[in-house]
Amino acid sequence: MPHAALAHPPRWLTAAQLHPAPAAGVRDWLFNQDSLTRRLTVLSEDGFSVTPLEEGWQRLRSDECSALNVAPGSQGWVREVYLRGHGQPWVFARSVAARSALEGSGLNLAELGSRSLGELLFSDRAFDRGELQACHYPAPWLPAEVRSERLWARRSCFSRGALGVLVAEVFLPAFWQHAGIDP
Repeated sequence: MPHAALAHPPRWLTAAQLHPAPAAGVRDWLFNQDSLTRRLTVLSEDGFSVTPLEEGWQRLRSDECSALNVAPGSQGWVREVYLRGHGQPWVFARSVAARSALEGSGLNLAELGSRSLGELLFSDRAFDRGELQACHYPAPWLPAEVRSERLWARRSCFSRGALGVLVAEVFLPAFWQHAGIDP
């Protein structure tokens, strides 16, 4: 399902640009450099799982093309998943890579299945992680069953040579509830 173009796409901001700054607990989850997969595994006491929702070649959104430094309207591999704690969707994640950089890179995102992309990126030391940015994620871009306004999201780009993998993670209400944090 292609994502609708928004009249006002989100403004992804770094921690220093985000005013007013979110509460400390929210800020810690948005801007922590550690693997989100590992942090969710600890928080869920090993009740963590990944559920693929959709993956395949799609036209990338304008904010994704800009972040990956590719031409507007470029094709890319899109992977959308739920990161779950005890079966509940805690995080909606959307990862994208431009087709032009992905083909021939040796990284086959189609083979991940229910494995965590984050775990793969963190275990491959050749990937460098760019700066984390955050925004309130546009509700129309979320799956219908978790669609909600003003959900916090973060994204960063993992780079290895010419390949960039942009990973966006949207924290869902069930996550904040389990973490005991009021977003």
